[in-house]
Amino acid sequence: MSGTGRRRHTAAGPGRVRLTRRGRIVVWGAGVCSVLVLAVAGVGVWAYRHLDGNIHTADLDDKLGGDRPVNLSPGSKNILVVGSDSRDGDNAEYGRDLTTMQSDTLMVVHLPANREWATVVSFPRDSWVEIPACDKGDGTTSSPHHFKINEAFAIGGTGGDVSEAAACTIKTVEANTGLRIDHFMSVDFQGFKGMVDALGGIEVCPEEAIHDEKAHLDLDAGCQTVRDEAALGYVRARYSVGDGSDLGRIGRQQEFMEAVAEKAQSRLTSPSALYGVLESVTKSLTTDEGLAGIRPLYGLASELQDVPGDRLTFLTVPNYPRQADVPTDKANVVWQYPQAADLFRDLAKDREVDEERLRADAEDPVHASSVRVQVLNGTGAAGRAAAVAERLREAGFSVVGTGNAAQTVRTTEVAYPQGLEGQAEVLASRLPGARAGEDAGAAAGVVTLVVGTDLDPDAVL
Repeated sequence: MSGTGRRRHTAAGPGRVRLTRRGRIVVWGAGVCSVLVLAVAGVGVWAYRHLDGNIHTADLDDKLGGDRPVNLSPGSKNILVVGSDSRDGDNAEYGRDLTTMQSDTLMVVHLPANREWATVVSFPRDSWVEIPACDKGDGTTSSPHHFKINEAFAIGGTGGDVSEAAACTIKTVEANTGLRIDHFMSVDFQGFKGMVDALGGIEVCPEEAIHDEKAHLDLDAGCQTVRDEAALGYVRARYSVGDGSDLGRIGRQQEFMEAVAEKAQSRLTSPSALYGVLESVTKSLTTDEGLAGIRPLYGLASELQDVPGDRLTFLTVPNYPRQADVPTDKANVVWQYPQAADLFRDLAKDREVDEERLRADAEDPVHASSVRVQVLNGTGAAGRAAAVAERLREAGFSVVGTGNAAQTVRTTEVAYPQGLEGQAEVLASRLPGARAGEDAGAAAGVVTLVVGTDLDPDAVL
């Protein structure tokens, strides 16, 4: 999908939230960078060195392995941004029975090679994905399994090492999107709160009163300035606001960070007034070695600042409640295919996303549970059809039978009768490298999957 240049900043998928925008503002870590780039020139050498030394470094060398996606667009950058919900120290009051690090916010900022546009993709923390095997930082390794995407940060951070938490999160995002992550950035709750306090608070205008015990938040309806715990609670509140989904919280977080960055910009006439912001942010900021320091963050922020406001797009991965495929699961969402695959493919190939088309395509999702699949083994290896069928059932597909193909095939194929193109596309998009094609001889009402030697059953999304 190629871009048209006309952008509206709306989260895609069910529960989408329309975002208001004024000027060229970015989000979370990108918002942090905006503050840095606009203020760092005004601080002294001592302050510069002090702030530079505040930034923590996540050593990712040798932690990501060699089986990673290839960067298909040299010159582009994918930055993984995490809002860290650590339960240590001052953050402990925000979690119950949680002893490890948590990722409360997760997004990828894509900067194309030409730097003429940018796309920020948010991942709902309840996304049901494959978590690959990860070093837990305590001398043990986790087994591959399916769970919420934010568990990756917790698994890697079992031993309290942010580097391991970052590595497991990167591996999980890469495995499920096919995007090569070039940089990592994490800001924890306390840094966020200190940043807001240093700015004198941020004005919010909830249409209804918010009372959320889990977020420690009590707000009346109407415009008011929030700071300290109230600011933190506002971006964390979920169950007591709107439909209680993580999608609404994503939109609220994006809007709030726009206001933070905008207020920081308004104070540029006195760079010293921003020192408290910089102090709070840098002390709570962890990056990979490539971004560790004021200078590289300055460079990144300069690139972000040059992106025209109408070509900075905010998206949420298209998704729908997993309950549509697995009736017993009322807590998670699954990414909507083929729309999610199209989105990731566009970014991987450095194509500007046509947001209006993506949103329109996502209006009527084809649920996996509506796809009836016959699985045929075309590999010659015993048990391959059964293994793939099991993975498909776990994903919610209706497997109607298994068997052997007439001949061995290398490339996995999806054959469908007339009228089932949509169902075939949904299935093919879950199978890396699979090709879908209409077959007049295919059984009516059934999509036939011929498993080729190129398909690893564990790669089924």
